[in-house]
Amino acid sequence: MAIFKLGLAGGGRMGRNHLRALAASDVVRVSAIAEPMEATRKALAATGANVYPDLESMLAGGQIDGVLVCVPSDQHLETVRRLVAEKLPILSEKPLGVTVADAREASQLAASAHVPLQVGFWRRFVPMLKRLRERMAAGELGGIYLVACYQWDGQPPTEYFRTHSGGIFVDMGVHEFEQTRWLTGQEFGPITALAAGVAAEPSPGDPESAQAIAELSGGSTALISLGRRYPLGDVCKVEVFGTRDAAECRFLWPPTADATFDDALRAQAESFVRHVGGAPREGAGGEDAAAALEAAQRAGTAIATA
Repeated sequence: MAIFKLGLAGGGRMGRNHLRALAASDVVRVSAIAEPMEATRKALAATGANVYPDLESMLAGGQIDGVLVCVPSDQHLETVRRLVAEKLPILSEKPLGVTVADAREASQLAASAHVPLQVGFWRRFVPMLKRLRERMAAGELGGIYLVACYQWDGQPPTEYFRTHSGGIFVDMGVHEFEQTRWLTGQEFGPITALAAGVAAEPSPGDPESAQAIAELSGGSTALISLGRRYPLGDVCKVEVFGTRDAAECRFLWPPTADATFDDALRAQAESFVRHVGGAPREGAGGEDAAAALEAAQRAGTAIATA
């Protein structure tokens, strides 16, 4: 099987994470990178990929089979629009824009043009979470009272990133909203949320910590807990409480957090390649991204009106 040649749009923090993870793949490799920052381009020269100053020049260079979109979130839609015009399969980092309208438009554009589109909700490729979902679907935990999802980062991202990310619920929490839908098969009902009034480095409009609680369509409740500072580094876990049993899943936790993350990113990209080849999509689609963004936006609105 020929190696799938992936173009990378955006060589920043998340783009470099994908580069590290895909270095071990024998299915897909990044062969071209579009990155506007000169200093970052110089650092990427050692990857062996062709490095270009912008998306247009990378597309003109050709010789790619699809594109991994890692540009800032508020540039997702315009990037997807351009790639759809080129009929190039798209693996886009979440959240597929910063609004529900962005995600829906991107999804519709790809669907209308019959261009494969997968969104990078990598949690779907973590074996521990896949097993938890299977147990829940099989009824091993009984009726589900509560699904509690926690994401706490070691340190906040840059101020530039935070001003382009859509805020803590769109940037971080969209993972938790998507994960809750995927685990439970339920949709979000009413959502209430509250931001912590404590911050080491306040960023206007973007709290360092926020929590949301929601009703789900099947009668369960969900808790989303987010924070930008945690002494152990980046951590994620899920707790599920049911009528028969309970489960705690520390799926991203030291000392194995980096390996779990890299393995999931690699599995996600390899799944995308299979989907481009005609297999059913295993990852999230544009409609999943829109649903997660809709819940995230409602949580953000709840904070603003609290």
